[in-house]
Amino acid sequence: MSEKTPVTVQDNTERHRFEALDEAGVVAGFAAYRLRGDVVVFTHTEVDDAYEGQGVGSTLVRGALDEVRASGRTLTPLCPFVKSYIAKHPEYADLVA
Repeated sequence: MSEKTPVTVQDNTERHRFEALDEAGVVAGFAAYRLRGDVVVFTHTEVDDAYEGQGVGSTLVRGALDEVRASGRTLTPLCPFVKSYIAKHPEYADLVA
């Protein structure tokens, strides 16, 4: 894996996705979701090709899961990347609805 790209994760509620923003504010990746009551349903995660292999996807999902925890919600991981991340990081398993 290449050197990690520093990104900030934020919830773009208008677009229903968590976004990973690089230092210039460019969207490096996103994790799309739908809200079903108090359940965040993750449907798709995508990282721009220019940021592949730089840890953006993992940082994005970790930030999104931390936000879900802080909000008191649970989640359903339909997205294979989110599902795989949770399988590798069991400290987030309690968030799964």
